[in-house]
Amino acid sequence: MDLDHVRVCDCTLCRKRGALNHRVNDSDLRILTSLDDMTLYQWHTRTARDYFCASCGILPFRRPRTAPEMWTVNVRCLDGVDLDAIPVSRVHGSRLD
Repeated sequence: MDLDHVRVCDCTLCRKRGALNHRVNDSDLRILTSLDDMTLYQWHTRTARDYFCASCGILPFRRPRTAPEMWTVNVRCLDGVDLDAIPVSRVHGSRLD
């Protein structure tokens, strides 16, 4: 993936989990664990789909409410990535209704 930026969202969930998000198309993400083996969390409009590891509780990826056809990858879950070298874009998820 072309990791040219990460998004830091100020919504309650993203802020508290400390996520560094990057959106990708289906074709750019290969999920090795079956989604049935993950824990799904949904709230409010039930459009966003957050997938958690059932063993450790970490959220590696999600289907975002504002682009449910894409995946949002929590870059903090990727090995070998220099997080300090990636430009940060701030988004205001707290302003969504």
